[in-house]
Amino acid sequence: MILAKRPEIDRFLKAPDPAIRAAVIHGKDRSGVAERAEILCRAITPDLNDPFNVTVLTDSDIDSEESKLEEALTAMSLMGGRRLVRIRLSALKPGVDKAVAAAVKIHAEGGYNPDAMLVVEADQLGRDSALRKTAEKEAGAVGIVCYEDETGDVARMTREALAADKVGLTADALDRFVARLPRERGLMRQEIERLALFIGPGSGRTIDSELLDQHLGVEPDASLSDAALQAFGGRPGPAQAGLRRAFAEGESSVLAVRSAALHLGRLRRINILQANGAGAKEAAKAAGVFWKQEAEMLRQARAWRLEALDEVLDSVNTADVATKTTGMPDQLIAERLLLEIAGRAKRLGL
Repeated sequence: MILAKRPEIDRFLKAPDPAIRAAVIHGKDRSGVAERAEILCRAITPDLNDPFNVTVLTDSDIDSEESKLEEALTAMSLMGGRRLVRIRLSALKPGVDKAVAAAVKIHAEGGYNPDAMLVVEADQLGRDSALRKTAEKEAGAVGIVCYEDETGDVARMTREALAADKVGLTADALDRFVARLPRERGLMRQEIERLALFIGPGSGRTIDSELLDQHLGVEPDASLSDAALQAFGGRPGPAQAGLRRAFAEGESSVLAVRSAALHLGRLRRINILQANGAGAKEAAKAAGVFWKQEAEMLRQARAWRLEALDEVLDSVNTADVATKTTGMPDQLIAERLLLEIAGRAKRLGL
């Protein structure tokens, strides 16, 4: 079965039909894929770290030992509750595509544990993919394609996210902001979160285009953004100087780490878009890169491949938690993170 319209997809993700045993969620926007998969998985089981009811597999797991998937789908719940088997696919090999497709078919027909739910996350699957064909054909399975959000969907997402922080934009400002957003959900949410921080969470303020321009206008040259750019470019001295300048201007270590995460997300988006056939300039624009930084960002993206970005993401996440922990030297943590990133960049040849 195919789910294509946003309302029917949203309804299914929040309250999945018990007759559906497998869902294949795929698309170019991996942030959108991951977000929808997360909603669906939490509808199955609230604790995604439950070792008794949740099994997470990757394409490497299945490629090395296909029996792992069958074992996961036939396992019964030991503590009660519905079983969840979550598969995260990256570079989909033909053998893995066929193996997962075969498992989806058997499971959709009730051949394994009928109380288990199988959720598969993947990059965009072509029409010739056995996995996509099976998910769309079987009555007990669904195929969900994640396309880039339309302008109206992005505007709605922005309004809802800002409203949750009790802030807002006028109609003109909203149109202006949405036009500037990159079309990847992960990056969108980061930009919306930064805007909410600029307005003042909980303040009840609604700003107009003039005030929004103050946020948008200084963003490309802001000290934190520049510090992240220098760090990922392999320049520890300028990165450290930019960070200390930002702290002197009153910026927080939490925002410093988020700025590094945002930069990482843009490099990741460029990599993914180019891997899917986009030109360099097209990828940079879609990732929300400021035009003055385009050449430098593309230079960095050539060195920072996905594997290297995934490795440094662990350090970013660790620093994010540490800067929010009471009693930790938060500015030192942020500074150490940027120096670590700059060191990795130099080893990559930058």
